[in-house]
Amino acid sequence: MNLEYFIAKRLHGATSYKSSASTTIIKIAIIAIAIGMITMLIAIATGLGLQKKIREKVSAFNGDILVSNFDGNNSQETVNPIPRAQDFYPDFDAVPEVTHIQAVATRSGIIRTATDFEGVLVKGLGADYDWDRIDDYLVEGRFPIFTEELNTEMLISRYLANRLGFSLGDKVIVYFIDNRSDTPRPLRLDIVGIYESAYQEFDKVYLMADIRHIQRINKWKNDEVGAFEVFVDDFDEVQEVNNYVYQNTGSFLRSMTVVERNRNIFEWVKLFDFNIGLIIAIMIIVAGINMIVALLVLILERTRMIGILKALGASDYSIRKIFIYNAMYLIGMGLFWGNLIGLGLLYAQRYFEIITLNPETYYVKVAPVYINFGQILVLNVSVFALCLFMLLIPSYIITKISPVKSIRFE
Repeated sequence: MNLEYFIAKRLHGATSYKSSASTTIIKIAIIAIAIGMITMLIAIATGLGLQKKIREKVSAFNGDILVSNFDGNNSQETVNPIPRAQDFYPDFDAVPEVTHIQAVATRSGIIRTATDFEGVLVKGLGADYDWDRIDDYLVEGRFPIFTEELNTEMLISRYLANRLGFSLGDKVIVYFIDNRSDTPRPLRLDIVGIYESAYQEFDKVYLMADIRHIQRINKWKNDEVGAFEVFVDDFDEVQEVNNYVYQNTGSFLRSMTVVERNRNIFEWVKLFDFNIGLIIAIMIIVAGINMIVALLVLILERTRMIGILKALGASDYSIRKIFIYNAMYLIGMGLFWGNLIGLGLLYAQRYFEIITLNPETYYVKVAPVYINFGQILVLNVSVFALCLFMLLIPSYIITKISPVKSIRFE
């Protein structure tokens, strides 16, 4: 243990009884760092958690990439069919980053009850549909079975079920309007499952039924589908993977990422990065200012001690290190309590879902939490280093203290 560190420990110990004013200021500095750390942890964990949850949810119901007919139609309804027999289906071997591909088709319709009616989109699914991706959103019943003979099973959202007065086991009649005929075509479906994604753009309109119904209503062939939903192993690389997908799907097909098809949602999600960065910057500045004030108070309170050390031959550098060591201890204490309380609050939210959100605004019902210990470590090191760097300037005051005047200082 070197002399500077020993004196720093003695200095910290003496602070508790030397001056109640300095003790209060030091406690405020530690509390400021702890509160700042708590705020930063919550901002990062909830901001990234919300980004991740929204991204996963939108992708689960729409696919990471949609391969559709290159007809210039941006409607959610698939109009022109695509042959199911493609080189990239059912295994996209040309692009190893693709983990799954499934054929879908959509058709708009109307549900009419005795008291109400609602426009819907029936999403046709086949035996290749990956139900595991939306398993967390099934709230009642079971998923339809499309691997056997054509049946009338369907999945409906809780939003539509509540709005139209349906419950599990009810029969629903969906009417499809054909531009070539004045008579709507009815389709009777049976509710075997109810889902709730809190993704309102999907919940408000989508039913899920057998794709063969859509083929029959559209008068398509059995080997024709509306589009292909493609899933990738790393969403952060979805744009790059989409370029490879486009190159390997033929000139008559186009591919669009879920980001391009839901630009408004993802542009809004990007704002979280700016907000998180702003919060971190403000908290570091506040914590640094509090530490500067605490260090200045320590220096002024220990002016006589500084003068005595200089008279004994101590260099300005060694004296500055004494106060920097003491400041490092205070920063460490603030970070310790900030991490302890912050992580405690985050885990409480993760397991007990204390804070709820409006799904119409945030696309989730509960504030999600994403804890990455690598990011937390980087945050702690960065806060410690920046606060310490900010203390180098006020510690320069020590070099201006005269031994003769400081020894007589009261």
